[in-house]
Amino acid sequence: MQRKRRITACLAAASLCFGTFAIPLPAKAAFSANYAEALQKSLYFYECQQAGPLPEWNQVEWRADSTMTDEVTGGWYDAGDHVKFNLPMAYSASMLAWGMYQYPEGLEKTGQMDLYVNNLTFVLDYLAACDEGDTAVYQVGNGQMDHTWWGPVELLEYGMKDNGADYQKARAALRGTDSAVCGEMAAALAAGSCALKGRSDRTAEYLKHAENLFRLADETRSDEAYSNSDANGFYRSSHFYDELFYAANWLYLATGSQSYLDKAASYIPNLGKELGSDELKYTWGMCWDDVMQGGLLLYAINTKDSFYISRVKKHLDYWTDSVTQLDGGARWLTTWGCLRYATTAGFLASVASDTILKDTDTAKYQKFYEEQINYCLGDNPDGQSYVVGYGDKYPKNPHHRTAHASWKNALDTPTENRHILYGALVGGPNQDGTYEDDRQNYINNEVACDYNAGFTALLCKMTEAYGGTPDPDFPEPEKRDTEFYVETKLTEASGGVNLSLKFTNHSAWPARIENNMSYRYYMDLSEVIDAGYSPSDVVIRVDRDQAKMYDDYTPAEISPITQYKDNIYYIEVTYPDGRVAMPISEGQHQCELMLALVFPDYQSGWNAENDYSNADLLKHPEEYVITDRIPVYQNGVLISGVEPDGTKPTEPDTPDPAKRGDVNADQSVTVADLVLLIRHLTGDTVLKKAQAVPADVDENGMVNGMDAACLRQMLAEQ
Repeated sequence: MQRKRRITACLAAASLCFGTFAIPLPAKAAFSANYAEALQKSLYFYECQQAGPLPEWNQVEWRADSTMTDEVTGGWYDAGDHVKFNLPMAYSASMLAWGMYQYPEGLEKTGQMDLYVNNLTFVLDYLAACDEGDTAVYQVGNGQMDHTWWGPVELLEYGMKDNGADYQKARAALRGTDSAVCGEMAAALAAGSCALKGRSDRTAEYLKHAENLFRLADETRSDEAYSNSDANGFYRSSHFYDELFYAANWLYLATGSQSYLDKAASYIPNLGKELGSDELKYTWGMCWDDVMQGGLLLYAINTKDSFYISRVKKHLDYWTDSVTQLDGGARWLTTWGCLRYATTAGFLASVASDTILKDTDTAKYQKFYEEQINYCLGDNPDGQSYVVGYGDKYPKNPHHRTAHASWKNALDTPTENRHILYGALVGGPNQDGTYEDDRQNYINNEVACDYNAGFTALLCKMTEAYGGTPDPDFPEPEKRDTEFYVETKLTEASGGVNLSLKFTNHSAWPARIENNMSYRYYMDLSEVIDAGYSPSDVVIRVDRDQAKMYDDYTPAEISPITQYKDNIYYIEVTYPDGRVAMPISEGQHQCELMLALVFPDYQSGWNAENDYSNADLLKHPEEYVITDRIPVYQNGVLISGVEPDGTKPTEPDTPDPAKRGDVNADQSVTVADLVLLIRHLTGDTVLKKAQAVPADVDENGMVNGMDAACLRQMLAEQ
């Protein structure tokens, strides 16, 4: 309080001395963003969303193959859930394709083209597979059923069954020819064929599917069946002519056929109008349900018609001049996912500035799109990055089931997300600029493929304009929790001990079922031997075996008392079927076994204090305790805990030191290593830290042209 009074007094004295003169404040430091790192992490987010069999280039250590019985495997899970909604997925794919199509130089310059191509191809392959000729799969998974369970997608089948759901119904595939979703799929595939031209041998196939899906959408001209399906509560379509218009423009760019541009023109009378007038709508923003503004921009580019150029400009002026502006520059259009709208509008502004408005004064629009992306990356009054894992202050608890990795089907357990969902753009702040990093606040902290779509596309522009450097060590390995352990409660009884042993599966790297898991309870039987008995005379009584509750699971297998060393013995409990403990719910993440160990002939004399596994248990009698002294094994190999002689799990083998010149780490030094090194030196790619060590051929601590010269000499001497 005294310090506060002194400060107040000083301020008062200053006002008397200086009157009304303002005391200049130090200038705010210029904001600096690494756009290449942000793009790198945004692409990682899409890898977190991958469904089906994961490609070998997937970098996410906590993900594994999932939903492998889907009628169409692959694609992206929509958000923090596990449904594949094709309308927002196709929209997202089209935006990623547009970013690459418009700004490939940024991807090349920062060495991220291959990664971008991989991620875009992955989703386009799925959308192409959904085209069945006379109909199309437009959704896989039932949203209503899926949203009843909160857990990692790798165990979705077991989680749904534990929740009383029919898994086949929960993963049902929905089909139709409805215009919005088929039109959006056509747009994505056509845009992808444009973006990937010369970079993929799949572009002709993508274009074939795009044309067929467009045909279905154009012939149907209805969304009735789609909007009355399970999509109704999640991604109901408000209209469909905007998707037809958007797709026709992309098909014109992909094929050069005037017929598609004529189709686009024919849809214009049916596009949205401003309320109470015949004026083409310019308010609102580009998003999964409204691609009209993107379509108008493409149409203006395709036709160079001054009227449509003016419509694009009017939309951009609406965003720059009329949409609510937060302190820091972000535009706030609506409550839910405000930053997705802002960054997507920013992307349209960048494309328009570089195409149809190129020869005009676009400074206002440049300032606008840079404000949107920079706000997301931390250029705001709170220094708050809204991109998970980017910057010093970023969201820790996005609303995402698999990243949270609950073992109890509970949003609040554990307290903190167990995985970093790198690159995910969260919903964003409230209208007053406040933000709450709370998993259960899905308005501020939801993530989704469409949230990242315009953001990723705009980052393509920013890397082209300003470059940046991807993090060569990304992603770094996560610090892992103990995934399998035993929670134990000990009660001393006359002549022995009662044990409640709960084998626990809290796996999350990835969440999984492991068969042939076991644990050992170690005890010192000196008192039994000294009394003239054999250790085999100890009575083992099973009071409860939870594994027997399940009709099709194998019960626990309990070993006889087995000697470890000298008078130290153990009982080993084995679960051949890993399904007895799965991190899917309160009732399934642990499997309890209640044992009683009793002195022979039920006499008194048992000494619990000399038993190795009891050292921690006796400190907290009648409470459940997690102790390293009850080690866990898989297939007989120690994986966690410590044995009585101090034995711990074997550390993974340390890889051999990198061989000098073996830049691509294929255990040989060839021309391929020289090519990779030269690509790094010319800026076409960026070496990871592990690659930089063998690339330093002259071992002077730097990677430069001298290393390439040395490597050439090495190859010449081979």
